[in-house]
Amino acid sequence: MPNVTAERLTEIEIGLLVAAGASAEEAATVARYNVGANLVGHDSHGIILIPQYIDRIKAGHIVPGAPWEIKQETPTTTVIDGNWGFGYVVNDRAMRYTIEKAKKQNVAAATVLRQSHVGRLGSYPLLAAAEGMIAMTTADSGRSPKAVAPYGGAKARLGTNPISFAIPSNLEGPFVFDMATSAAAAGKINVATARGEQVPAGWLIDAEGKPSTDPKVLRAGGALLPLGGTEGYKGTGLAAIVEILSGLLTGLGFGIDPQGRHNDGCFMAVFNVAAFRDLATFKKEVTDFAHYLKDTPKAQGFTEVFYPGEVEFNKERDRRKNGVLIEDATWKRLGDLAASYGIADKLGF
Repeated sequence: MPNVTAERLTEIEIGLLVAAGASAEEAATVARYNVGANLVGHDSHGIILIPQYIDRIKAGHIVPGAPWEIKQETPTTTVIDGNWGFGYVVNDRAMRYTIEKAKKQNVAAATVLRQSHVGRLGSYPLLAAAEGMIAMTTADSGRSPKAVAPYGGAKARLGTNPISFAIPSNLEGPFVFDMATSAAAAGKINVATARGEQVPAGWLIDAEGKPSTDPKVLRAGGALLPLGGTEGYKGTGLAAIVEILSGLLTGLGFGIDPQGRHNDGCFMAVFNVAAFRDLATFKKEVTDFAHYLKDTPKAQGFTEVFYPGEVEFNKERDRRKNGVLIEDATWKRLGDLAASYGIADKLGF
């Protein structure tokens, strides 16, 4: 697998997306978030997705330059229609808009609909944490094809339905929590498939509802399991709440439209810490709390306790220094795309 710097990955992404019809500004935003996912170790949400996005542009499912529209608004709430634009671009603007409202009103929330894939959900609440605010985000894919079976079910009825929070602190790395409500993100199955690897037991069932470690069963009628293993009803419950916030509250609905395009709906809420506590005191206490967690005596087999977001922060420091390994199958697809646009030499393939 080639080892590639973040700078080169960014150059490749921008070059391919602009060739596919994106503006330079849109391409830069997508690349910032997308390569950012690779850097923190979430390769499932990184450059492996770019060929898929370009396929969606060609199919008209992603519309470069789509208008960003406010459909309904109050001083503390916003309903935003992305008109099938890049999810990264639509959601970035939505979060920044919600942060500005929270600066004035202390609490603000928004729903976002009709946008493409938003990537790593945890990227967006980090924007608020940098402004001294707590933020939460949830995401659901509307009536797009589903990947997760509810607890006790043998067929997919739910999305991976992630939820994320970010908290301001004085820590070296951000205090951020970001998880799928399924046993794993669907993208991790795609990475395992591309690398020819098996996945852990407890992640998947096949089309007959039998446990499997073969990632290929997901595209053959299988399903991801909900978070929680033998307590998977907890993951199902969380997923249902996320679907209500991001699918029903946005108006995208639930269920499956096999012909529907991928349609990420998001709910986001931002809370100005200074409306509740002195910000400096709060940040110090969050920092102390994180160190309190880290100072826990280690259980057998463990060498360190991490606060939420610390593993990703450590991974980013390593990959910025040492590069990102890209699976051969993904690298070949990127090179083939570059050749098809006549920019392979320019992008170094």
